[in-house]
Amino acid sequence: MFKKILVANRGEIALRVQRACRELGIKAVMVYSEADRDAKYVKLADEAVCIGPAPSGQSYLNMPAIISAAEVTDAEAIHPGYGFLSENADFAERVEKSGFQFIGPTPESIRIMGDKVSAKQAMIKAGVPCVPGSDGELPDDPALIRRIAKAIGYPVIIKAAGGGGGRGMRVVHTEAALVNAVQMTKAEAGAAFGNPAVYMEKYLQNPRHIEIQVMADKFKNAVYLGERDCSMQRRHQKVIEEAPAPGIPRRLIEKIGDRCVAACKKIGYRGAGTFEFLYENGEFYFIEMNTRVQVEHPVTEWITGVDIVGTQIMVAAGEKLPFTQRQINAQMRGHAIECRINAEDAYKFTPSPGRVTTWHMPGGPGVRVDTHVYANYFVPPNYDSMIGKLIVYGDTREQAIARMRTALMETAVEGISTNIPLHSELMVDAKFNAGGTNIHYLEEWLAARKR
Repeated sequence: MFKKILVANRGEIALRVQRACRELGIKAVMVYSEADRDAKYVKLADEAVCIGPAPSGQSYLNMPAIISAAEVTDAEAIHPGYGFLSENADFAERVEKSGFQFIGPTPESIRIMGDKVSAKQAMIKAGVPCVPGSDGELPDDPALIRRIAKAIGYPVIIKAAGGGGGRGMRVVHTEAALVNAVQMTKAEAGAAFGNPAVYMEKYLQNPRHIEIQVMADKFKNAVYLGERDCSMQRRHQKVIEEAPAPGIPRRLIEKIGDRCVAACKKIGYRGAGTFEFLYENGEFYFIEMNTRVQVEHPVTEWITGVDIVGTQIMVAAGEKLPFTQRQINAQMRGHAIECRINAEDAYKFTPSPGRVTTWHMPGGPGVRVDTHVYANYFVPPNYDSMIGKLIVYGDTREQAIARMRTALMETAVEGISTNIPLHSELMVDAKFNAGGTNIHYLEEWLAARKR
């Protein structure tokens, strides 16, 4: 096992990794930008290294600074968290070339899954069902593009091969708008991702977002840790996540889970990963794979009893998976829900950085709070607006929802605006309570609320 790990991230996930290290008896080196010098995990750190000024480009995305910090502190491995450099294959490569273990998959796996076209081709080869679409990158010939769209059937969606996180995509409903939409998406993709390649898929009208959590070791052992439903989204950003997904028959989950495990073994995947699917009319369609730990990992930890971050560290250190698929399936129980707490206006979504004057978090049975914030903490304006996560567990979905309502009611935050009022409203929404809302539901709900 490692003696020392460098945590190349900030915020709640940096604290989460620090906690996992403490539990495993590993020293954690925290890195921070000038804007994060007062972070709780920096104050609690065994060692902390400032890696640059506030802008992420000069700090959390600054590869030489992070690798130098690992060198000067004698760390053996680097945990990238999520976001920032976590899915950057060049970073993973530089980490390993510098003699450190990257806590995640191989650079090759990250590269294959990071390019959405090659990811889709790899999944088709591995027998994972995909959204019907173009075979690979779209050609330049307008007539060919029109023919592909006609074969798929409108509406179609044009997506950047190098995109992700809901950026670089455009829906097309008619042939008249097609060629122009392809050209615009190509230009945007070139500017945003340095890769102008785009591909086409059928646009599913009312899907749910269902994802499968996988975990694999260096000995070709892989398991899936059940599914999550992340359909409550705004602008492709997840707001609420839950596990298991309400109303989907277990046999369908088991079938798709087994496919994901087979795909992991086929591509030689290692570490934690998530296969994201659109689910409509009883069918799953692969959209992308995240080659890192995800924001919503706690809901899976709660229903499976697996410490995902701890297991990431163990498999990176060359240990075998400590559980089998049969064990996981036997120990899955209950229901968990996560609300992402953001420093923003609850309904306008404008960011709300600043000084937190009151910070009181809920407690009680089945309540977990993952946050780096404390009373008098200053939320910097330089980064993502998520400041914490409220996660609840119950024996049933109804009990979990009841616990979340109570937990939200107990929470008190002053000095900044948060989206807690939005979560409180959604927890009493009839459609959410019934379960199984699609990915457009929240935006439609917000539009109706505005009217």
